[in-house]
Amino acid sequence: MFTPRLSRRHVLGMAPAAGLTALGSTLLPHGLLHAQTPVSGNLSLYTSQPDRDARGTIAAFNAQYPNVKVNVFRSGTTEVMNRLRTEMAAGSPRADVLLIADAISMESLKADGRLMRLQHIDTQHIPQRYFDNERTYIGTKLISTGIVVNAKSSFKPKSWKDLLNPALKGQVIMPSPLYSGAAAITVGAWSRTPDLGWAFIEGLKANKAMATKGNGAVLQQVANGEKMAGVLVDFMALNAKAKGSPVEFVTPKEGLTYVTEPAAILNTASNIPAAQAFVSFLVSPEGQKFSTTLGYFPLQGNIPTPAGYPKVDSLRFLPFDANALLAGAETDRKRFSEIFGG
Repeated sequence: MFTPRLSRRHVLGMAPAAGLTALGSTLLPHGLLHAQTPVSGNLSLYTSQPDRDARGTIAAFNAQYPNVKVNVFRSGTTEVMNRLRTEMAAGSPRADVLLIADAISMESLKADGRLMRLQHIDTQHIPQRYFDNERTYIGTKLISTGIVVNAKSSFKPKSWKDLLNPALKGQVIMPSPLYSGAAAITVGAWSRTPDLGWAFIEGLKANKAMATKGNGAVLQQVANGEKMAGVLVDFMALNAKAKGSPVEFVTPKEGLTYVTEPAAILNTASNIPAAQAFVSFLVSPEGQKFSTTLGYFPLQGNIPTPAGYPKVDSLRFLPFDANALLAGAETDRKRFSEIFGG
């Protein structure tokens, strides 16, 4: 078990607000590398982004860096980390850049000395709370988790506790924290909230809630009416609704949970200029604006949220101690597995 060294504000950014910290760098003001820096060759990206988002992000990056070929391994955060750990154990990690859901896995890699310090990444437009104090990883967007409800559901939950209502018995689905980094954060937050705790999680199981592999399966089953409600990341529900899917996204009265999809460069990266360019693009104004086209909340306060989305400062978050969550991550996963199986 690693010992977290980050403050709460550095890990998760509980209250998106003003207060940008400009840090010196060798990059241009907009966050991209100097034109004379050679950026080409192969770049290995390990990510938990959905396929569509990964393809779009790479295409937008290649519009500025056409000579970089990005090779992707994509899966849930847990499977991405399992593969990376296996490669590390064999002495041949292949990833240059890691882009995953949560800070827990990044903090583990940092504790093992696996991450490069992002000394050449321009973070002047990103609030300091969104990168760790040793600059080994940085958030790229804000992704909250709340409740998705089928529009035809006769019972519309307004709080996390409403998922325990007998009207939703056998009708609730959630992503498993054994697979999803965002779900791991959510379970950790639930378990440390006095009015919820492990009794709430056990109550979900007693109400015959289902834990599935990832967020995509949650959206699919709620949208097609197999389940009436689910625990889901915001952008999936809001994007689906905008395209006509019969779903609603609900902010539980207790508050949302969230992740910042941090990016990092492995200290074994074989193409450092391309890796720096990729991470720089993600946090640049151009990259942040692009992320809104995929339906994400930007971390930069001066960039508008996607059409139909609330302002970031209007969101309510479930309070929790990030340091306790980081320290108890593995214990949380084990206990969840004992309750739900898996």
